[in-house]
Amino acid sequence: MKELVYHRYLLPSVERVPKKTAVIDGSFSSTYAEHLDRVCRLADGMKTELGVGPGDRYGVMALNGHEYLELYHASFLSGSVINPLNLRLAPKELSFILSDSGCKVCFVDSWFAGLIGAVREEAGIDKVVLIGEGDAPHDFKYEDLVSAGEAKVPAEREEDDVAILMYTGGTTGLPKGVVLDNRALMLDVYKVATRWGMSEEFVYLHQTPMFHAASLGGILAVPSVGGLTTSVPVFSPESVLDVIERDQVTMTVMVPTMIGMLLDHPVFKPERLKSLKVLTYGASPMPTALLERVLGLFPDMDIYQGYGMTESCGLLTCLGPEEHRRAGDLLRSAGRPMPGSVISIQDEHGAVVAAGTSGEVCAKAGNYMREYWNRPEETAAAFRDGWYHTGDAGYIDSEGYLYLVDRVKDMIVTGGENVYSAEVENAIASHPAVAQVAVIGIPSEKWGEAVLAIVVKRPEAEVSEEDIKEWARERIAGFKVPKVVEFRSEPLPLSGAMKVLKRELRTPYWEGRDRAVQ
Repeated sequence: MKELVYHRYLLPSVERVPKKTAVIDGSFSSTYAEHLDRVCRLADGMKTELGVGPGDRYGVMALNGHEYLELYHASFLSGSVINPLNLRLAPKELSFILSDSGCKVCFVDSWFAGLIGAVREEAGIDKVVLIGEGDAPHDFKYEDLVSAGEAKVPAEREEDDVAILMYTGGTTGLPKGVVLDNRALMLDVYKVATRWGMSEEFVYLHQTPMFHAASLGGILAVPSVGGLTTSVPVFSPESVLDVIERDQVTMTVMVPTMIGMLLDHPVFKPERLKSLKVLTYGASPMPTALLERVLGLFPDMDIYQGYGMTESCGLLTCLGPEEHRRAGDLLRSAGRPMPGSVISIQDEHGAVVAAGTSGEVCAKAGNYMREYWNRPEETAAAFRDGWYHTGDAGYIDSEGYLYLVDRVKDMIVTGGENVYSAEVENAIASHPAVAQVAVIGIPSEKWGEAVLAIVVKRPEAEVSEEDIKEWARERIAGFKVPKVVEFRSEPLPLSGAMKVLKRELRTPYWEGRDRAVQ
C-alpha cells in the first residue's frame, strides 16, 4: 500500500473545497477545482505537444507566479521531473545545468527569455515555452499549452518516482543536482503541515523564490490542507506589504536579509502586518539584534526558524514559537530535529562528539534526497557511514537543541585558532550603525588567515573602523575581533535566495593563492 504521492494530498483538497480560492496572483485567481483543471491540462499538453512524460526533466526559469505553482503540481501528478533554475545563474552555470539534467524543454518568462535563448543551442534545449506575455523567442506559449491539453487526472505515481531535480551550488566546481522523490517530499509535507499547524485558514505568501527549497512548504503543504497561496514576482518591501494587506496573508517565509530590508524600509509600519500570524525564517543566520527587534514589534506573532538544506527538502530542525518566547540563549539555536529526523555532531574522523562540543552536523531522515544526479562518488561522500554530512559546523546542548556556528567552508583559521564567521557577524550586526556585515578570512603572512569584516553602514550613520573593533572586542574573544574592517557603500552581493555570496567576497583576496575551501 502507498500514500506518499501528491495525488493523496492535492486531490482530497479539491474534493473537499472545490469552490474555495486556491491561488491568487495579482489579477489572476483560481478555485481548487479550477487549479486542478489547469494542472491536468498542462500535464497532458506537456506530454502531447512537447513529448514530456514520466521521468523527463524540464527546466523552469521564471519569477514567482501561479504558473510556477502549476508546473510543480504537474510534475507531481504526471511523473515528469521539474528542474527549477536559480535566477542568479551565470550563462555557463545555466548551460551546464540544463545539459547535465538532460532537459529538452524549458519554461521561461520574458525576464529570462534572452538568457535561455543565449544558451539554448549549447545546452541542448529543443523547445522553449514562454510564460506570460512578452516579445521573446519561443516555440509555445504557456496558455496555449494549457488549452491544448485534456483535463484528465494522470494515474498515481510510485513513491520512489523522482519529482524534483533541484541544483544546489557547489562550494567549488559546478552545481550538483539533488534528486528528490515523492516519498521524501511527502514526508516533508507531513512534517511541515504538522509542526506549523497548517489548516484551510492559512493564507501563504510566496516571497522567497520558488526555485528554492525554502518555498516547498508553500508549494506542497499549503494546498494539501486546502489553504490559499499568493505571491509576489520577486521580493521588494513595498510589494510584500501591499500583498499582505490586500490578501490578508497569515503566513510567510523570509530569510533574515529580507526581514531586515522590510523593517528598515520607509513604507514599513507594524500595523501593515496585522494579518500575519506566522513568520518563518531560515536559510542563513539571523542576527540576534534583528530577531529581538522582530519579537519586540510582534510579541503575539508565532515565529519559527526552519533549518535544513536542499538535500532534506529544506527542513531538518525547527525552533518554534514557544522557544522564541523563552528568549535568552535559545534565540541562537536552530531548534530540535523534526519528528523522524536524527542529528549527531561528528569530528573530522566521523566520531560522535560530546554535548557542547563543536563538529560537523550530520543527519538521518526519510525526507533526504535519493542521490546527486549522476554523481555517485559525491553521493557516497555525502552519505558516509549512513549519515548525511551537511558541511555545517555546530554543537548540540544538553537539552538536544542544535546551535550552528558556521558553514565548515566559512570557518577562519587564524593563528591556529578556529573563528566562526557567523559568531563575529552576530556581534557586529548588533551595532546600531550597521546595516549589513559579512566576515571572511583573508591571507595573512603572520596568522595564515586574518579576520576581515565587510560592513555596510545604515544611512546617515557615522562609525569608524576602531568603533567596530571595540564593539566586537566587548562581545567576543580578542582573537576573533576583525583585524581589518572594510566599509562599502553598496549592498553586499546576494544569491537568488538572498544569501550573502561569501565566495564572491573572498575571491579578490585569494586570487593566485591556495585556500583549503573557497
